[in-house]
Amino acid sequence: MKNMALLIDTNVVLDFFLDREPFVGQAEKIIKYCIYGNVRGYLAAHSLLNIFYIARNQKTVEERNLFLLMLCKKFSVIGVDREMIIDVLRNGNWRDLEDGLQMQCAAVENLDYIITRDTRGFEMSKVQVISPEEVIKMLEG
Repeated sequence: MKNMALLIDTNVVLDFFLDREPFVGQAEKIIKYCIYGNVRGYLAAHSLLNIFYIARNQKTVEERNLFLLMLCKKFSVIGVDREMIIDVLRNGNWRDLEDGLQMQCAAVENLDYIITRDTRGFEMSKVQVISPEEVIKMLEG
């Protein structure tokens, strides 16, 4: 299945950027499909902030800047506004602000899937949530 629109969760991007085993191989395939394949990759704006912060102990400022610039060139970035944050904070079903914002971003853009290793954190998502392994099977099958 090609030409899908995928929101890539922060953990998948970090797996790729920080070379986190055993997940880096799947993350690399997904990133490459978004860059070179017929898959439209999306990131939530707050993911870029989280990536920059989380990677601070393993990557220099220059490395993080270059990586985020590449992501901004190759992926669509979905903005987060005040109303989206308020909606997530008021939704009693969403216990995690970051996950709630990921779900909001994917729903606003009417994306096909959210790709994450934390599928349990997205049980209330309006957009279907699948694991990296599942999306790779779909893309390769």
